[in-house]
Amino acid sequence: MIGRDEIQALIPHQGAMCLWDEVVEWDPARIVLRAQNHRHPSHPLRSHDRLRAVHLCEYGAQAMAVHGGLLARESGGAAKPGLLVALRGVALHVARIDDLPGALECEAQQLAAAENSQQYAFRISHAGLLLAEGRAAVMLQT
Repeated sequence: MIGRDEIQALIPHQGAMCLWDEVVEWDPARIVLRAQNHRHPSHPLRSHDRLRAVHLCEYGAQAMAVHGGLLARESGGAAKPGLLVALRGVALHVARIDDLPGALECEAQQLAAAENSQQYAFRISHAGLLLAEGRAAVMLQT
């Protein structure tokens, strides 16, 4: 298992903006991560005392970043910085997530990868209940 400190070494998101606590498993095509921070009153994406489900898109994008960082590290390099440029097919199945008692879990699957872009599908759940799903595209700086 890969913990939070190692995740922060792989991605640009630091401190409270690093949304994932652990990598449960990963391979070259997919990654599974867990987080407990959605209940914290000081969550950086929280507003009006709530953390809305739309922020699960950021969780999905960070899952992509962690996977890209792991792939780059495995090949002896570092991940290129990226910019989220598109979200497609996003479905939110709840309105908010700050009231969920257990861990969030994300599975992200790489759909396409090129020198300057990546596309992933992500699914985020809580206790087996699907919270959000969609696809995201990132442009990488070259």
